[in-house]
Amino acid sequence: MSSTLRQRQVSPQAEADKASAIIAAEEIELTEGQKFLVPNFTIKQLLDAIPAHCYKRSAFKSSLYVVQDVILLGALIYGAYHIESFLGRFALSPIAFAAAQFTLWSAYIFSAGLVGTGIWVIAHEAGHQAYSPSKTINNSVGWVLHSFLLVPYHSWRISHGRHHAATGHLTRDEVFVPKTRSQLGIQPMKHESEDKGINVPAWRRAELYEALGESPIASLWGLFLHQIFGWPMYLIRNASGQKHYPRFTNHFQPSSIIFKTSQYWDIIISDLGIAIMFSLLGFWTYNRGFKEVALVYGLPYLWDSFLLHKRQVLTFVVNHWLVAITFLQHTDPELPHYSEKEWTFARGALATVDREGGWIEKYILHRIVSTHVAHHTSSRIPHYHGVEATNALKAFLGPHYKHSDKNVFVEFYRIFRECRFIEDGHDIAFYKNMEGVAQKVGVIEGDVVSDSGVDGKDQ
Repeated sequence: MSSTLRQRQVSPQAEADKASAIIAAEEIELTEGQKFLVPNFTIKQLLDAIPAHCYKRSAFKSSLYVVQDVILLGALIYGAYHIESFLGRFALSPIAFAAAQFTLWSAYIFSAGLVGTGIWVIAHEAGHQAYSPSKTINNSVGWVLHSFLLVPYHSWRISHGRHHAATGHLTRDEVFVPKTRSQLGIQPMKHESEDKGINVPAWRRAELYEALGESPIASLWGLFLHQIFGWPMYLIRNASGQKHYPRFTNHFQPSSIIFKTSQYWDIIISDLGIAIMFSLLGFWTYNRGFKEVALVYGLPYLWDSFLLHKRQVLTFVVNHWLVAITFLQHTDPELPHYSEKEWTFARGALATVDREGGWIEKYILHRIVSTHVAHHTSSRIPHYHGVEATNALKAFLGPHYKHSDKNVFVEFYRIFRECRFIEDGHDIAFYKNMEGVAQKVGVIEGDVVSDSGVDGKDQ
Protein backbone atom coordinates (compact mmCIF):
# COMPACT_ATOMS: atom_id res chain seq x y z
CA MET A 1 0.00 0.00 0.00
CA SER A 2 2.79 2.43 0.85
CA SER A 3 4.43 1.83 -2.54
CA THR A 4 1.12 2.58 -4.24
CA LEU A 5 0.82 5.86 -2.38
CA ARG A 6 4.36 6.81 -3.35
CA GLN A 7 3.56 6.09 -6.99
CA ARG A 8 0.54 8.44 -6.82
CA GLN A 9 2.54 11.35 -5.38
CA VAL A 10 3.15 14.14 -7.87
CA SER A 11 6.58 15.69 -7.98
CA PRO A 12 7.04 19.46 -7.49
CA GLN A 13 8.33 19.70 -11.07
CA ALA A 14 5.20 18.01 -12.41
CA GLU A 15 3.04 20.42 -10.43
CA ALA A 16 5.02 23.36 -11.80
CA ASP A 17 4.70 22.04 -15.35
CA LYS A 18 0.97 21.60 -14.87
CA ALA A 19 0.58 25.16 -13.56
CA SER A 20 2.62 26.52 -16.49
CA ALA A 21 0.47 24.60 -18.94
CA ILE A 22 -2.69 26.05 -17.42
CA ILE A 23 -1.31 29.59 -17.57
CA ALA A 24 -0.20 29.11 -21.17
CA ALA A 25 -3.63 27.78 -22.11
CA GLU A 26 -5.29 30.73 -20.42
CA GLU A 27 -3.06 33.19 -22.26
CA ILE A 28 -4.04 31.61 -25.57
CA GLU A 29 -7.69 31.98 -24.66
CA LEU A 30 -7.20 35.60 -23.63
CA THR A 31 -5.87 36.45 -27.06
CA GLU A 32 -9.09 35.13 -28.56
CA GLY A 33 -11.48 37.52 -26.89
CA GLN A 34 -11.34 36.65 -23.21
CA LYS A 35 -9.10 39.59 -22.28
CA PHE A 36 -10.80 42.68 -20.86
CA LEU A 37 -8.42 45.62 -20.93
CA VAL A 38 -9.34 47.68 -17.88
CA PRO A 39 -9.92 51.34 -18.87
CA ASN A 40 -7.41 53.80 -17.47
CA PHE A 41 -8.99 57.22 -17.96
CA THR A 42 -9.51 60.10 -15.57
CA ILE A 43 -12.88 61.70 -14.99
CA LYS A 44 -11.52 64.90 -16.51
CA GLN A 45 -10.59 63.10 -19.72
CA LEU A 46 -14.10 61.72 -20.05
CA LEU A 47 -15.76 65.04 -19.29
CA ASP A 48 -13.48 66.93 -21.68
CA ALA A 49 -14.36 64.51 -24.48
CA ILE A 50 -17.98 65.73 -24.37
CA PRO A 51 -18.80 69.08 -26.09
CA ALA A 52 -19.24 71.84 -23.51
CA HIS A 53 -22.75 72.80 -24.62
CA CYS A 54 -23.99 69.29 -23.77
CA TYR A 55 -23.80 70.26 -20.10
CA LYS A 56 -26.20 73.21 -20.52
CA ARG A 57 -29.59 72.72 -18.85
CA SER A 58 -32.77 74.59 -19.71
CA ALA A 59 -35.86 74.59 -17.49
CA PHE A 60 -37.92 75.79 -20.44
CA LYS A 61 -36.77 73.04 -22.79
CA SER A 62 -37.13 70.35 -20.13
CA SER A 63 -40.61 71.62 -19.29
CA LEU A 64 -41.66 71.23 -22.93
CA TYR A 65 -41.06 67.48 -22.60
CA VAL A 66 -43.18 67.41 -19.43
CA VAL A 67 -45.96 69.25 -21.26
CA GLN A 68 -45.66 66.80 -24.15
CA ASP A 69 -45.96 63.80 -21.83
CA VAL A 70 -48.83 65.26 -19.82
CA ILE A 71 -50.77 66.08 -23.01
CA LEU A 72 -50.19 62.58 -24.36
CA LEU A 73 -51.28 60.99 -21.09
CA GLY A 74 -54.32 63.28 -20.87
CA ALA A 75 -55.35 62.39 -24.42
CA LEU A 76 -55.02 58.68 -23.66
CA ILE A 77 -57.10 59.00 -20.48
CA TYR A 78 -59.74 60.98 -22.35
CA GLY A 79 -59.90 58.27 -24.98
CA ALA A 80 -60.12 55.56 -22.32
CA TYR A 81 -63.15 57.20 -20.74
CA HIS A 82 -64.91 57.17 -24.13
CA ILE A 83 -64.18 53.57 -25.16
CA GLU A 84 -67.68 52.30 -24.34
CA SER A 85 -69.47 55.23 -25.95
CA PHE A 86 -67.32 54.90 -29.06
CA LEU A 87 -68.08 51.20 -29.43
CA GLY A 88 -71.77 51.90 -28.80
CA ARG A 89 -71.93 53.59 -32.20
CA PHE A 90 -71.53 50.25 -33.89
CA ALA A 91 -74.00 47.39 -34.03
CA LEU A 92 -71.69 44.85 -32.42
CA SER A 93 -72.68 41.52 -30.98
CA PRO A 94 -71.98 41.04 -27.27
CA ILE A 95 -68.93 38.91 -28.06
CA ALA A 96 -67.56 41.37 -30.63
CA PHE A 97 -68.21 44.28 -28.24
CA ALA A 98 -66.31 42.53 -25.43
CA ALA A 99 -63.40 41.69 -27.74
CA ALA A 100 -63.18 45.26 -29.05
CA GLN A 101 -63.44 46.64 -25.52
CA PHE A 102 -60.63 44.39 -24.33
CA THR A 103 -58.45 45.38 -27.30
CA LEU A 104 -58.92 49.13 -26.81
CA TRP A 105 -58.36 48.97 -23.05
CA SER A 106 -55.23 46.91 -23.62
CA ALA A 107 -54.00 49.51 -26.12
CA TYR A 108 -54.64 52.25 -23.56
CA ILE A 109 -52.85 50.39 -20.76
CA PHE A 110 -49.89 49.68 -23.01
CA SER A 111 -49.61 53.28 -24.25
CA ALA A 112 -50.27 54.97 -20.91
CA GLY A 113 -47.59 52.81 -19.30
CA LEU A 114 -45.09 54.00 -21.89
CA VAL A 115 -45.95 57.67 -21.39
CA GLY A 116 -45.82 57.23 -17.61
CA THR A 117 -42.36 55.77 -18.01
CA GLY A 118 -41.34 58.85 -19.99
CA ILE A 119 -42.57 61.03 -17.14
CA TRP A 120 -40.44 58.96 -14.77
CA VAL A 121 -37.38 59.64 -16.92
CA ILE A 122 -37.92 63.40 -16.64
CA ALA A 123 -38.42 63.12 -12.87
CA HIS A 124 -35.22 61.06 -12.70
CA GLU A 125 -33.37 63.85 -14.52
CA ALA A 126 -34.71 66.37 -12.02
CA GLY A 127 -33.23 64.25 -9.24
CA HIS A 128 -29.86 64.48 -10.99
CA GLN A 129 -30.24 68.28 -11.23
CA ALA A 130 -30.30 67.91 -15.04
CA TYR A 131 -33.75 69.46 -15.48
CA SER A 132 -32.58 73.04 -14.94
CA PRO A 133 -29.78 75.06 -13.31
CA SER A 134 -32.11 75.76 -10.35
CA LYS A 135 -32.04 73.28 -7.49
CA THR A 136 -35.43 74.53 -6.29
CA ILE A 137 -37.04 73.91 -9.67
CA ASN A 138 -35.39 70.52 -9.99
CA ASN A 139 -36.55 69.31 -6.59
CA SER A 140 -40.05 70.74 -6.95
CA VAL A 141 -40.64 69.14 -10.35
CA GLY A 142 -39.00 65.88 -9.30
CA TRP A 143 -41.09 65.63 -6.12
CA VAL A 144 -44.38 66.19 -7.94
CA LEU A 145 -43.67 63.81 -10.83
CA HIS A 146 -42.11 61.06 -8.73
CA SER A 147 -44.88 61.22 -6.13
CA PHE A 148 -47.45 60.89 -8.94
CA LEU A 149 -45.69 57.64 -9.87
CA LEU A 150 -45.49 56.45 -6.22
CA VAL A 151 -41.72 56.87 -6.02
CA PRO A 152 -40.27 58.59 -2.89
CA TYR A 153 -38.44 61.43 -4.62
CA HIS A 154 -35.63 62.46 -2.27
CA SER A 155 -35.12 58.91 -0.98
CA TRP A 156 -34.64 57.62 -4.50
CA ARG A 157 -32.61 60.69 -5.51
CA ILE A 158 -30.17 60.10 -2.65
CA SER A 159 -29.71 56.34 -3.08
CA HIS A 160 -29.55 56.67 -6.87
CA GLY A 161 -26.92 59.39 -6.48
CA ARG A 162 -24.91 56.99 -4.31
CA HIS A 163 -25.21 54.41 -7.08
CA HIS A 164 -23.81 56.90 -9.59
CA ALA A 165 -20.98 57.83 -7.25
CA ALA A 166 -19.93 54.18 -6.87
CA THR A 167 -21.14 52.36 -9.99
CA GLY A 168 -19.50 48.96 -10.34
CA HIS A 169 -17.98 49.11 -6.84
CA LEU A 170 -18.33 45.76 -5.10
CA THR A 171 -18.90 47.16 -1.62
CA ARG A 172 -20.28 50.67 -2.23
CA ASP A 173 -22.62 50.43 -5.22
CA GLU A 174 -26.26 50.62 -4.16
CA VAL A 175 -28.01 48.25 -6.56
CA PHE A 176 -27.47 45.16 -8.75
CA VAL A 177 -24.54 44.07 -6.61
CA PRO A 178 -23.30 40.62 -7.72
CA LYS A 179 -23.55 37.75 -5.26
CA THR A 180 -20.33 35.91 -4.52
CA ARG A 181 -19.64 32.18 -4.43
CA SER A 182 -19.72 32.15 -0.62
CA GLN A 183 -22.92 34.22 -0.39
CA LEU A 184 -24.71 31.68 -2.58
CA GLY A 185 -23.21 28.76 -0.67
CA ILE A 186 -21.54 27.30 -3.76
CA GLN A 187 -19.02 24.57 -3.05
CA PRO A 188 -15.35 25.68 -2.95
CA MET A 189 -13.18 25.52 -6.06
CA LYS A 190 -11.82 22.09 -6.97
CA HIS A 191 -9.69 22.99 -9.98
CA GLU A 192 -7.08 25.69 -10.60
CA SER A 193 -8.88 27.02 -13.67
CA GLU A 194 -12.01 27.88 -11.69
CA ASP A 195 -10.50 31.04 -10.26
CA LYS A 196 -10.48 32.87 -13.58
CA GLY A 197 -13.22 30.76 -15.08
CA ILE A 198 -11.28 29.86 -18.23
CA ASN A 199 -10.59 26.31 -19.43
CA VAL A 200 -12.73 24.85 -16.66
CA PRO A 201 -12.74 21.10 -17.32
CA ALA A 202 -15.94 19.43 -18.47
CA TRP A 203 -16.29 17.32 -15.33
CA ARG A 204 -16.18 20.41 -13.11
CA ARG A 205 -18.58 22.35 -15.32
CA ALA A 206 -20.99 19.45 -15.08
CA GLU A 207 -20.74 19.41 -11.27
CA LEU A 208 -21.45 23.11 -10.98
CA TYR A 209 -24.33 22.97 -13.44
CA GLU A 210 -25.83 20.11 -11.42
CA ALA A 211 -25.67 22.33 -8.33
CA LEU A 212 -26.71 25.64 -9.93
CA GLY A 213 -28.57 24.72 -13.09
CA GLU A 214 -32.29 25.22 -13.50
CA SER A 215 -34.80 24.49 -16.21
CA PRO A 216 -35.90 27.19 -18.67
CA ILE A 217 -39.30 27.20 -16.97
CA ALA A 218 -37.70 27.79 -13.58
CA SER A 219 -35.61 30.60 -15.07
CA LEU A 220 -38.70 32.23 -16.55
CA TRP A 221 -40.48 31.98 -13.22
CA GLY A 222 -37.51 33.54 -11.45
CA LEU A 223 -37.41 36.27 -14.07
CA PHE A 224 -41.13 36.90 -13.58
CA LEU A 225 -40.72 37.26 -9.82
CA HIS A 226 -37.65 39.45 -10.34
CA GLN A 227 -39.67 41.82 -12.51
CA ILE A 228 -42.88 41.81 -10.49
CA PHE A 229 -41.35 42.36 -7.08
CA GLY A 230 -37.85 43.73 -7.81
CA TRP A 231 -38.69 47.44 -7.63
CA PRO A 232 -40.91 47.50 -4.51
CA MET A 233 -38.62 45.04 -2.73
CA TYR A 234 -35.64 47.29 -3.41
CA LEU A 235 -37.48 50.27 -1.91
CA ILE A 236 -38.92 48.30 1.00
CA ARG A 237 -36.05 46.01 2.00
CA ASN A 238 -33.03 46.76 -0.20
CA ALA A 239 -33.42 43.70 -2.48
CA SER A 240 -30.51 43.52 -4.98
CA GLY A 241 -28.64 46.12 -2.89
CA GLN A 242 -25.62 45.76 -0.62
CA LYS A 243 -25.76 42.56 1.43
CA HIS A 244 -23.80 44.06 4.32
CA TYR A 245 -26.57 46.60 5.04
CA PRO A 246 -28.70 45.86 8.13
CA ARG A 247 -31.93 43.90 7.73
CA PHE A 248 -34.99 45.94 6.80
CA THR A 249 -32.91 48.70 5.19
CA ASN A 250 -35.44 50.72 3.21
CA HIS A 251 -36.16 54.01 1.45
CA PHE A 252 -38.90 55.24 3.79
CA GLN A 253 -37.15 55.35 7.17
CA PRO A 254 -35.08 58.52 7.80
CA SER A 255 -32.71 56.58 10.05
CA SER A 256 -31.87 54.09 7.27
CA ILE A 257 -28.16 53.51 6.66
CA ILE A 258 -28.69 54.87 3.14
CA PHE A 259 -29.25 58.41 4.43
CA LYS A 260 -27.36 60.99 6.44
CA THR A 261 -28.79 62.61 9.54
CA SER A 262 -28.96 65.93 7.67
CA GLN A 263 -31.33 64.34 5.11
CA TYR A 264 -34.01 63.55 7.69
CA TRP A 265 -36.58 66.03 6.40
CA ASP A 266 -35.92 65.11 2.78
CA ILE A 267 -37.07 61.58 3.58
CA ILE A 268 -40.10 62.84 5.49
CA ILE A 269 -41.07 65.04 2.52
CA SER A 270 -40.67 62.05 0.21
CA ASP A 271 -42.91 59.91 2.41
CA LEU A 272 -45.43 62.75 2.51
CA GLY A 273 -45.59 62.79 -1.29
CA ILE A 274 -46.36 59.06 -1.35
CA ALA A 275 -48.98 59.47 1.40
CA ILE A 276 -50.69 62.28 -0.53
CA MET A 277 -50.79 60.20 -3.71
CA PHE A 278 -52.23 57.18 -1.93
CA SER A 279 -54.83 59.47 -0.35
CA LEU A 280 -55.81 60.80 -3.77
CA LEU A 281 -56.06 57.27 -5.14
CA GLY A 282 -58.18 56.29 -2.13
CA PHE A 283 -60.48 59.30 -2.63
CA TRP A 284 -60.80 58.44 -6.33
CA THR A 285 -61.59 54.82 -5.48
CA TYR A 286 -64.20 55.83 -2.91
CA ASN A 287 -66.01 58.09 -5.36
CA ARG A 288 -65.58 56.24 -8.64
CA GLY A 289 -64.89 52.63 -7.71
CA PHE A 290 -61.89 50.34 -7.67
CA LYS A 291 -62.39 49.14 -11.25
CA GLU A 292 -61.95 52.60 -12.75
CA VAL A 293 -58.83 53.35 -10.70
CA ALA A 294 -57.35 49.97 -11.59
CA LEU A 295 -57.98 50.42 -15.32
CA VAL A 296 -57.00 54.08 -15.64
CA TYR A 297 -54.07 54.22 -13.19
CA GLY A 298 -53.20 50.84 -11.72
CA LEU A 299 -52.70 48.66 -14.78
CA PRO A 300 -50.74 51.27 -16.78
CA TYR A 301 -48.49 51.55 -13.75
CA LEU A 302 -47.89 47.81 -13.93
CA TRP A 303 -47.60 47.45 -17.71
CA ASP A 304 -44.46 49.06 -19.11
CA SER A 305 -43.16 48.38 -22.59
CA PHE A 306 -40.72 49.50 -25.20
CA LEU A 307 -40.19 48.79 -28.89
CA LEU A 308 -37.05 47.03 -29.96
CA HIS A 309 -34.90 48.31 -32.80
CA LYS A 310 -36.19 45.45 -34.97
CA ARG A 311 -39.78 46.58 -34.40
CA GLN A 312 -40.62 43.79 -32.04
CA VAL A 313 -42.70 44.75 -29.02
CA LEU A 314 -41.43 43.65 -25.63
CA THR A 315 -43.85 43.94 -22.71
CA PHE A 316 -43.12 43.30 -19.06
CA VAL A 317 -45.83 43.03 -16.41
CA VAL A 318 -43.80 44.83 -13.78
CA ASN A 319 -44.22 47.17 -10.88
CA HIS A 320 -41.90 49.50 -12.67
CA TRP A 321 -39.91 49.53 -15.91
CA LEU A 322 -36.81 50.56 -14.00
CA VAL A 323 -35.91 47.03 -12.96
CA ALA A 324 -35.70 45.77 -16.55
CA ILE A 325 -33.89 48.76 -17.99
CA THR A 326 -31.27 49.21 -15.28
CA PHE A 327 -30.77 45.47 -14.93
CA LEU A 328 -29.75 45.29 -18.59
CA GLN A 329 -27.59 48.40 -18.36
CA HIS A 330 -25.58 47.17 -15.37
CA THR A 331 -25.66 43.39 -15.68
CA ASP A 332 -23.77 41.52 -18.38
CA PRO A 333 -21.06 38.83 -18.45
CA GLU A 334 -18.76 41.34 -20.17
CA LEU A 335 -19.13 44.09 -17.57
CA PRO A 336 -16.59 44.26 -14.72
CA HIS A 337 -17.12 44.98 -11.05
CA TYR A 338 -14.25 46.41 -9.05
CA SER A 339 -12.97 46.17 -5.49
CA GLU A 340 -11.92 49.23 -3.50
CA LYS A 341 -8.36 48.65 -4.72
CA GLU A 342 -9.09 48.91 -8.44
CA TRP A 343 -12.23 51.05 -8.61
CA THR A 344 -12.18 54.60 -9.94
CA PHE A 345 -15.13 56.77 -10.87
CA ALA A 346 -14.17 56.62 -14.54
CA ARG A 347 -13.99 52.83 -14.51
CA GLY A 348 -17.35 52.62 -12.79
CA ALA A 349 -18.95 55.00 -15.29
CA LEU A 350 -17.76 52.79 -18.13
CA ALA A 351 -18.97 49.60 -16.42
CA THR A 352 -22.35 49.95 -18.11
CA VAL A 353 -23.73 49.27 -21.57
CA ASP A 354 -25.92 51.19 -24.01
CA ARG A 355 -28.67 49.20 -25.69
CA GLU A 356 -30.97 49.96 -28.60
CA GLY A 357 -34.56 50.91 -27.84
CA GLY A 358 -36.09 51.94 -31.16
CA TRP A 359 -38.33 54.90 -31.91
CA ILE A 360 -40.38 54.57 -28.73
CA GLU A 361 -37.22 54.83 -26.67
CA LYS A 362 -36.24 57.86 -28.73
CA TYR A 363 -39.49 59.81 -28.56
CA ILE A 364 -41.34 58.49 -25.50
CA LEU A 365 -38.67 57.17 -23.13
CA HIS A 366 -36.33 60.11 -23.79
CA ARG A 367 -33.37 57.91 -24.76
CA ILE A 368 -32.91 56.39 -21.32
CA VAL A 369 -31.79 53.09 -22.86
CA SER A 370 -29.28 54.16 -25.50
CA THR A 371 -27.31 56.93 -23.75
CA HIS A 372 -26.59 55.39 -20.37
CA VAL A 373 -22.79 55.49 -20.59
CA ALA A 374 -22.91 59.26 -21.11
CA HIS A 375 -25.44 59.52 -18.30
CA HIS A 376 -23.02 57.82 -15.91
CA THR A 377 -20.13 59.94 -17.12
CA SER A 378 -22.09 63.06 -16.22
CA SER A 379 -25.60 62.65 -14.86
CA ARG A 380 -26.27 66.38 -15.26
CA ILE A 381 -26.39 66.09 -19.05
CA PRO A 382 -30.06 66.48 -20.05
CA HIS A 383 -31.49 63.75 -22.24
CA TYR A 384 -31.81 66.05 -25.25
CA HIS A 385 -28.01 66.30 -25.35
CA GLY A 386 -27.52 62.59 -24.67
CA VAL A 387 -27.00 61.44 -28.26
CA GLU A 388 -24.34 64.04 -29.01
CA ALA A 389 -22.55 63.29 -25.73
CA THR A 390 -22.73 59.56 -26.46
CA ASN A 391 -21.28 59.97 -29.95
CA ALA A 392 -18.41 62.04 -28.57
CA LEU A 393 -17.62 59.46 -25.91
CA LYS A 394 -17.88 56.64 -28.41
CA ALA A 395 -15.28 58.31 -30.63
CA PHE A 396 -12.98 58.98 -27.68
CA LEU A 397 -13.29 55.61 -25.94
CA GLY A 398 -13.09 53.28 -28.93
CA PRO A 399 -13.27 49.66 -27.69
CA HIS A 400 -13.87 50.82 -24.12
CA TYR A 401 -17.37 51.97 -25.11
CA LYS A 402 -19.92 49.20 -24.56
CA HIS A 403 -22.94 48.98 -26.83
CA SER A 404 -25.34 46.20 -27.80
CA ASP A 405 -27.92 46.10 -30.56
CA LYS A 406 -29.07 42.56 -29.78
CA ASN A 407 -32.70 41.65 -29.23
CA VAL A 408 -33.41 42.93 -25.73
CA PHE A 409 -35.86 40.19 -24.79
CA VAL A 410 -33.38 37.46 -25.75
CA GLU A 411 -30.60 39.31 -23.92
CA PHE A 412 -32.72 39.75 -20.83
CA TYR A 413 -33.35 36.00 -20.56
CA ARG A 414 -29.75 35.11 -21.46
CA ILE A 415 -28.21 37.50 -18.94
CA PHE A 416 -30.59 36.40 -16.18
CA ARG A 417 -29.35 32.82 -16.68
CA GLU A 418 -25.69 33.61 -17.41
CA CYS A 419 -24.91 36.05 -14.61
CA ARG A 420 -24.99 33.77 -11.58
CA PHE A 421 -22.12 34.68 -9.27
CA ILE A 422 -18.65 36.18 -8.93
CA GLU A 423 -15.62 34.91 -7.04
CA ASP A 424 -14.82 36.17 -3.56
CA GLY A 425 -11.74 38.33 -3.23
CA HIS A 426 -11.31 39.35 -6.87
CA ASP A 427 -10.30 42.96 -7.49
CA ILE A 428 -11.75 42.81 -11.03
CA ALA A 429 -14.71 40.46 -10.99
CA PHE A 430 -16.82 39.16 -13.86
CA TYR A 431 -20.00 37.16 -13.65
CA LYS A 432 -19.77 33.40 -14.14
CA ASN A 433 -22.51 31.20 -15.53
CA MET A 434 -24.03 28.04 -14.10
CA GLU A 435 -20.95 26.07 -15.17
CA GLY A 436 -18.52 28.43 -13.46
CA VAL A 437 -17.31 29.85 -16.78
CA ALA A 438 -16.51 33.56 -17.20
CA GLN A 439 -16.49 35.37 -20.53
CA LYS A 440 -13.81 37.89 -19.58
CA VAL A 441 -10.68 38.22 -17.47
CA GLY A 442 -9.52 41.67 -16.38
CA VAL A 443 -6.07 42.81 -17.48
CA ILE A 444 -4.48 46.06 -16.31
CA GLU A 445 -1.83 47.67 -18.50
CA GLY A 446 0.23 50.64 -17.34
CA ASP A 447 -0.05 52.62 -14.15
CA VAL A 448 -3.44 53.32 -12.64
CA VAL A 449 -4.25 56.99 -13.15
CA SER A 450 -5.85 59.19 -10.54
CA ASP A 451 -9.14 60.99 -10.94
CA SER A 452 -7.38 64.35 -11.27
CA GLY A 453 -9.12 65.83 -8.28
CA VAL A 454 -12.55 65.82 -9.94
CA ASP A 455 -15.26 64.75 -7.52
CA GLY A 456 -17.42 62.08 -9.16
CA LYS A 457 -20.49 62.78 -7.05
CA ASP A 458 -20.84 66.19 -8.71
CA GLN A 459 -21.08 64.70 -12.15
